[in-house]
Amino acid sequence: MRWNQVDQQAHVEVLVVGISGNQPVEERIRSLYPDRLDEWVRRGDISTKQGELRLLPTLTGTVERVLFVGLGKAEGLTTDSLRRLLGKAAQFLKARKLAKVTVDATTFPNQPVELIAEAFGLATYNVKHYKTSTHATYELDLTIWSDAGEQDVVRGAALAEATNLARRLVTMPGNLLTAPALADEARFIAERYGHELQILEKEEMEALGMGALLAVNQGSTIPPKLIVLEYKGAGDEAPIAVVGKGVTFDTGGYSIKPKDGIVGMKGDMGGAAAVLGLFEALGQLKPNVNVLGVIPATDNMISGDAFKPDDVITSMAGKTIEILNTDAEGRLVLADAVTYAKEYKPKMIIDLATLTGGVLVALGTEITGALTNNAALYERFEAVTQETNEMIWQMPYVDQFIKQVRRSDVADLNNSPGRMGHMIFGGAFVGEFVGDTPWLHLDIAGTSEQKAASELGPKGATGVMVRSLYRFVEQEK
Repeated sequence: MRWNQVDQQAHVEVLVVGISGNQPVEERIRSLYPDRLDEWVRRGDISTKQGELRLLPTLTGTVERVLFVGLGKAEGLTTDSLRRLLGKAAQFLKARKLAKVTVDATTFPNQPVELIAEAFGLATYNVKHYKTSTHATYELDLTIWSDAGEQDVVRGAALAEATNLARRLVTMPGNLLTAPALADEARFIAERYGHELQILEKEEMEALGMGALLAVNQGSTIPPKLIVLEYKGAGDEAPIAVVGKGVTFDTGGYSIKPKDGIVGMKGDMGGAAAVLGLFEALGQLKPNVNVLGVIPATDNMISGDAFKPDDVITSMAGKTIEILNTDAEGRLVLADAVTYAKEYKPKMIIDLATLTGGVLVALGTEITGALTNNAALYERFEAVTQETNEMIWQMPYVDQFIKQVRRSDVADLNNSPGRMGHMIFGGAFVGEFVGDTPWLHLDIAGTSEQKAASELGPKGATGVMVRSLYRFVEQEK
């Protein structure tokens, strides 16, 4: 993506402009349609209604065609409605294979350069596939006209690219994106941007006593990896720790998922994908903050060696856990990952996981469920999600739920108190390993993938929370 100031002499294949019902059309746009544009608007041939699109060839000048984007009353536009309008325009052009696009940001409210770059990058994302007969891939070539700074284009494009990286990973099948392959993805990012990287092997996890993560891996022939990334942009300051569940395929273990529920479990590493997307954005944008990323990576398989209901295991923190449900495995891998993250003495911990079906029952597919032990942390993060429209909703983290996680005749904790309220139980279990560190738990099981396309991308993986995480850590510097 490129930025330059408005250049009326430049040749443009498609110029995207906003047109409002209560603001005059700029003279340079009117000049492309001598004596005709106002009449067309008046007749409704070019509609100012919000969401209406009209693509017209020009009658003169260096612009070949103009896409008019109806804004309605411009002052009534929210950030998200404008983001979606821009995404709709991008997809309209993509469907017509018009890739060389110029957007005149000065015709949109407040010249939203970053939003334009972000929306066009998200909306034109191409889903990775493995078909042998392929067609030419659409590659957007975007220029933004504005008298604002180029850094806004860079930021918007970087956040879109980072989100699309997470989308690509969630879409990959489990036989290709194994725990070692996920570690390779982290290595590519670390080498590209100079992040510090450690990849702990199974033997090192055994030495550290990571019995929870290792129990989940017991049934697999593929070794687990604990991926540890560090971005250091703020000297010796304590880092913000971000922990992402990286279960690359989840059968449910001996508490096996039904045939319909097991399809799609390649995406059970959406939290890990979000962490890697965050580190992609950190590498490109380089804010003055320290961030620690921890990803416990394994699959959850069935074999003669797999862990079983009624087993008792010991976590890295020394807490014993009675296994009541081998399909409640995400909280187990997070327990050891959070314990490991605490070794770095972070100022806060945020964990993300496609953790429970219960969050879909409670909140559907548009809102991420959240638990926290720190109201101020939640409020700051929730404010950021209002900007990105990655909505979250706080669930109760109270003694009644915590006591049920601690209810076991044979161990310190149980991993599955039951179906009722189990989104909260999953998060509350992770909370047992956080201690006094400010903590935010995000259950993205409902929001990590969508069954239908939207103005901001195709159906499937959403890359949820990459943009929110980046904006949050950036403001915490």
